[in-house]
Amino acid sequence: MAEAADNQGASPAPARRRWLRRAIVLLAGTPVLAALIYSPAPRAEAAQASAVDVQLTSMAPSAPVKGDTLTIRGTVLNTGAETITDAHVGLRVGPALADRSSIDEAAERTGFRAGADPGEIDPAFAVKIASLPSKISQEFTLTVPVNKLELDKDGVYQLGVSLSGVTDSRPSEQVMGIKRTFLPWQPEAAAKRSQLTYAWPLVSTTRLTAETGSDELQTPVFLDDSLTDELKPGGRLEQMVTLGKDLPITWVIDPDLLYTVDAMTKGYRVRNPGGKPVQGKSKAVAEQWLNSLEAAVQGKKVVALPFADPDLASLAHHGKDVSGTLGQLRPATDKAKQAVETVLHVPASTDFSWPVDGAIDPSIVNVATSAGAHNVLTRSDSLVESGALGYTPSAARPIGAGTTAVVADADLSTAFEGDMLNAGTSTLAVQRFLAHTLALNLQKTDEPRSFVVAPQRMPSVSQVQSMAEAVRGLQAGRWTQPADLEAAAAAKPDPGATTQVPGAGQYPEALRKQELPVSAFEKIRTTQNALDRFKVILAAPDRVEIPFGNTTNREMSTSWRGRPEESRLYRDQVQDYLIGLTEKVKVVPKSDATLSGHSATIPVSVQNSLVQDVHDLVLRVKSTNKTRLMFSQDEQQVTVQGDHTQTVKFTANATASGPVEVTAQLFTKDGVPYGKERRFTVEATEITPTVMLVIAGGVLLLVLSGIKMYASRKRVAARAAAEESTQPSDESPDTGVQSTEGSGTSETVDR
Repeated sequence: MAEAADNQGASPAPARRRWLRRAIVLLAGTPVLAALIYSPAPRAEAAQASAVDVQLTSMAPSAPVKGDTLTIRGTVLNTGAETITDAHVGLRVGPALADRSSIDEAAERTGFRAGADPGEIDPAFAVKIASLPSKISQEFTLTVPVNKLELDKDGVYQLGVSLSGVTDSRPSEQVMGIKRTFLPWQPEAAAKRSQLTYAWPLVSTTRLTAETGSDELQTPVFLDDSLTDELKPGGRLEQMVTLGKDLPITWVIDPDLLYTVDAMTKGYRVRNPGGKPVQGKSKAVAEQWLNSLEAAVQGKKVVALPFADPDLASLAHHGKDVSGTLGQLRPATDKAKQAVETVLHVPASTDFSWPVDGAIDPSIVNVATSAGAHNVLTRSDSLVESGALGYTPSAARPIGAGTTAVVADADLSTAFEGDMLNAGTSTLAVQRFLAHTLALNLQKTDEPRSFVVAPQRMPSVSQVQSMAEAVRGLQAGRWTQPADLEAAAAAKPDPGATTQVPGAGQYPEALRKQELPVSAFEKIRTTQNALDRFKVILAAPDRVEIPFGNTTNREMSTSWRGRPEESRLYRDQVQDYLIGLTEKVKVVPKSDATLSGHSATIPVSVQNSLVQDVHDLVLRVKSTNKTRLMFSQDEQQVTVQGDHTQTVKFTANATASGPVEVTAQLFTKDGVPYGKERRFTVEATEITPTVMLVIAGGVLLLVLSGIKMYASRKRVAARAAAEESTQPSDESPDTGVQSTEGSGTSETVDR
């Protein structure tokens, strides 16, 4: 009868039930009365809490209004040894929680506690379970009209879903298990709504190396192809874009991610431990993701982090004293804006810096603003309020020198850091998040306030989905309204809010242990110095300067946190690759030479195995014994075309005989040695004037002897010619006798 009257709106029964139930809850706060009201002993109830594991897999709507029907789905698992019979799953609605600390306290409680947990609502809405054997689970669905929940004023209400039943050893009905969650109740739009900014981070780990292909296209080489898993449908970054495009968020992007994915769309290679890099196969996946992202960010606010998301705390604590390190931040900021505009064709703000977990100290703030950013995204567990205000102030806090600390709410920002794969965990996290946002808005102050959520940099797929569900729960706008990050930074600050930046001693030790060491920045500096010496000889220095400049930023990335060995290996490989490039320009090793005479030319070759020309090199040769061997010109300018070898000739003069060691060394135009020094030996042979005189005399005797022989032969030839002219004529008659005599006479003469 009471239920029928309640449905017709003509009976005061609901009001009486509400009064009775809350009176019981209040009276139960005293130990004596609690014992009278609740028959089971609190200790026994607490012991029973472990008998059944209650999980809530969904709750809809997450923030209901009048006229809605609340549907809660879940499972109950009997973890005990006995079968539970005559059981039912019931819903318990507590009074509105007073503040945010009450929400946290209720969320952290486990097990049923008489006096702290309210009684069940009308049993008609319970789900009966006749039997639940040991180690068996069963699904349930509670469906309750919101007007049956007896909700009064706007606020956050604790919900408890419990299983009650009996076992052979406990024949009286007891609560065997309970799970708590929260119901934010704001059925009408509040007269005063808070502004809520949700930073949506697009950040990933470093994938690109400084290596490029040997071709003219400079095909980039990736550490691996794991980024594909994040970009493909269902991947982490794909979900960030797909779910974020319809949400009122501010995109916070690492421009290096854009450059990396853009490089994939133009063709890329992947490092192969067994040999040469292999061709990457995810060009289409990368193109699809970039197209989706470009469409998603249109009309939205985009904040670009400095290129490669440098670890500001590591820079402040270990890198700032290594020369040249902080000078990398300004180029990283400049590249950030250019990358977003080039790849996504939208404007981007570079006025925000984001230290890890929002943890700051004075040195971090100084580094964070050294490249021109005026806003530091911190968190309320770093810039802690004293509590004197009695409410949570707006995010914007002026901290001096024209810098604004944008203080993200720690509870909201860390709401989805756990394992959200379990539907029950995700549901509880979403409801707790919504409860905190409503509790913030209900705090006692007439000033409009602005709150910021800065979640973890690289949420998992399940965490992204939970985040999106929570933001969707706020889209009705009954107690919050969306705002972008720039608006949050520009909001009117609360004059009573804390603006004192915590000291260095308050920086979390756990975060400090993850920072890049000083040795990392020293290694980066050494590599940079080698790059500076290398690029001055190149005809097209940008082909090396751009990829290595980007890689320098990547070596300082926040993404290396928690991966010290991988970080060290990456830095080593960058340096080794650069050294390998510099060694492609070298003096070719030379064999020993022999120098005969006073002077001769000695050839020295310079090899360039790069694909581009090198110039502004000076080749110098040096004799270790100038009294024996010296060069008329000991240095020459060298220009060598790509993939060519140039031979340079030096004139050497010998003044004495014997071996002389000669060195050949390349130098840059600034006089800095380049590459390895080459050594070879020249065997010098001295020729004295006396030896030359003897040789000349010998030559003269040979000439005179030749002349004499020539003259003698001419005289013999002339005499022979004269004798021939006095012989008888050959025209006498041809007789046999005469002929025979002639022959005999001739033979006699010959003899």
